[in-house]
Amino acid sequence: MEKKLDLRGLSCPMPLLETKKALEKAEMVSIIVDEAAAREKIIAFAKSKQYQVESSSSSSEYTLIIRK
Repeated sequence: MEKKLDLRGLSCPMPLLETKKALEKAEMVSIIVDEAAAREKIIAFAKSKQYQVESSSSSSEYTLIIRK
């Protein structure tokens, strides 16, 4: 099951907490954030769990796809 999260406008640590919660119920999560710090923390978390992470950016938004 895939989950999509639009976390634009949220400050840390909320994007990371919402990502963790979504990954408890989904095998794949697609995330949009607009803070570089949130992007980096989510990537670091995913790598620490050995999940696959894809990241792309356009203007001031970052899209992350995490697969367990």
